[in-house]
Amino acid sequence: MKIYAISGLGADQRVFNHLTLDFELIAIDWITPNHNESIKEYSRRLSEVIVTDVEFCLIGVSFGGLIATEINQILHPKKVILISSAQTKNELRPIYKWVGKSRILKLIPASLFNPPRFLARYIIGAKNAKLFYEILDDTDLNFVKWALQEFTTWQNLKQSANVVKINGAKDKLIPPRGITKMKLIEGGEHFMIVDKADEISKIINFELKNS
Repeated sequence: MKIYAISGLGADQRVFNHLTLDFELIAIDWITPNHNESIKEYSRRLSEVIVTDVEFCLIGVSFGGLIATEINQILHPKKVILISSAQTKNELRPIYKWVGKSRILKLIPASLFNPPRFLARYIIGAKNAKLFYEILDDTDLNFVKWALQEFTTWQNLKQSANVVKINGAKDKLIPPRGITKMKLIEGGEHFMIVDKADEISKIINFELKNS
């Protein structure tokens, strides 16, 4: 079985390098959103790289988890594992919905979606500062602006039985909540895909072997 993995907002396949998995992992690269493209249409386009004639599953991290949730409704993989993410809009902080309804993000220039490094690291809870800063340096701010708008206006309420969440108990951005089957990582923060890679790898391997 192959794993197709979607990284978090602004991140790339480097966040998966610390995992030790018993299955082949294929990281999906982000593509440039079209003008005013919805998350559903973007997810459909992104999913075109997935080979569906063999058994596969999805892993989605943070914003990538929202994309994985949308792809799940299109391609129906065997299992979807969401890390530091959510399956429905009700699992996100209410303030995000308020920001989305205000449409204020559309008024902010993309160049301003680049917070001070120390603040970003605190919010994300990244212990591997070197990797985190390298990822920030390579981030496409236009993509960040689009993704944050889609994140805060996400409407999905559909829950699927093939979804498992792995959430961090100390995650400031997407705290553990909701009724989706969930594995809780004690001390885990939003960057735990790197900082808690060993624990997360064990959970992924177990879930896929017993799916």
